[in-house]
Amino acid sequence: MTDQRHIPVRKIPISTRSVTGTMPGGERYESSLERDLMYLLRFDINVAKFAAQPLTIQYLDGGGKEHKYTPDILIHHRKDIFPAKTLPIILGEVKYRDDLRQNFKEYRPKFRAAIHYAKEQGWQFRLLTEREIRTPYLENAKFLLSYKNPYPYPDGDQIFLVLDKLKELRETDVETLMVSIYRDKWNQAQLLPFIWHLIAIRRIGNDLSIPITMRSRIWNMRGEK
Repeated sequence: MTDQRHIPVRKIPISTRSVTGTMPGGERYESSLERDLMYLLRFDINVAKFAAQPLTIQYLDGGGKEHKYTPDILIHHRKDIFPAKTLPIILGEVKYRDDLRQNFKEYRPKFRAAIHYAKEQGWQFRLLTEREIRTPYLENAKFLLSYKNPYPYPDGDQIFLVLDKLKELRETDVETLMVSIYRDKWNQAQLLPFIWHLIAIRRIGNDLSIPITMRSRIWNMRGEK
């Protein structure tokens, strides 16, 4: 039997071994690795929503004894864009690789139960470690996340100015784009948040798998190169 309510069910304890807290959206985390995953999910344009400690799975061990297991995360992808609409719902467990190596025998029956449950729902179960989470993409996501929301950027003229110039240049870097629009440093500084915002919302293309800098290559995302 399984509790199928997709709401947080695990109370996160106070721990001296891990970092606990709450994200701005109200999601609770119990390790810095979970927190970093949530940064990625909040930034990811393909993610519609996610829930921490979303459900509890009940399973029997080899001796017939009942156990409970609460995975860390449930990730829903958007249905209105590609490739998000082709991606499955992910039931995930966040673990450090050292922890997995040392305790995999203990975790194995929990993960088997989660794999079986996820398959029944048409989902996928995944283990997420620091190898997948703590990459240059994470640092870029943390930096750009504060520029993602549109409210600080109501000036449509500045946005159109940036996009029109980028269409003309086809491909360039952040610094060259600014200099090509304004000669004085003050206006360039005023323009920079608009460029970060457009990168964050994918109106401007950039390789986020490498650290973003003023010399990062950028291009127009609307097929007008």
